[in-house]
Amino acid sequence: MTKLRVHNLAVSIDGFATGEDRTFEAPFGHAGQRLMSWFFPTHSFVSMTGHDAEAAGAGTRGVDDAFAAATQVGIGAEIMGRGKFGPQQGPWEDESWRGWWGEEPPFHTPVVVLTHHERSDIAVGETTFLFRDASARDALELAAEVAGGLDVRLGGGPTVVREFLEADLVDHLHIVVVPIVLGRGVRLWDGLESVEERFDVETTASPSGVVHYVFTRKAR
Repeated sequence: MTKLRVHNLAVSIDGFATGEDRTFEAPFGHAGQRLMSWFFPTHSFVSMTGHDAEAAGAGTRGVDDAFAAATQVGIGAEIMGRGKFGPQQGPWEDESWRGWWGEEPPFHTPVVVLTHHERSDIAVGETTFLFRDASARDALELAAEVAGGLDVRLGGGPTVVREFLEADLVDHLHIVVVPIVLGRGVRLWDGLESVEERFDVETTASPSGVVHYVFTRKAR
């Protein structure tokens, strides 16, 4: 059965999963790269992005890399919010924007992008972006259909993850608590009181200073 999985969702110790003032140059707003500073040095990230193609063994190993690597295993499609695809709001006045990732996005699967404004689907490298105005349940149904029997990754941002948690659709939730204080931005947990009761929760501390929380849905 297809599962909906969240991986590597970084949250500050005061509960923010992205900062304010997001732009093309600053995808996480005023948070900069601080939320993902544990992730960027990992072997999985370096390999995925080809940042150091000449060094096959480049990147750090260990706890953070093990969690980073899990995001690619058994995934056949992704769901993301419009904010993860780009910082634009309102109607798509310029469809030349094809995402943050250049001409070879790291997904290599269909990606359902949730948006309230119509836009044509596009293929970028081995990734097809499907733009849909859909409820959480309908988006998951579409993603499961195109996933070819594999799991679906819920890529964020925090507003979208919160929506799917509210609808009780998430089977696996990996949260990374990063020891920074952002003070403002978009919170993850607002309105989700006692959501932890649906899950078994395990924690793993990393030498990098972050703590990995894995929420696994309890048997119904």
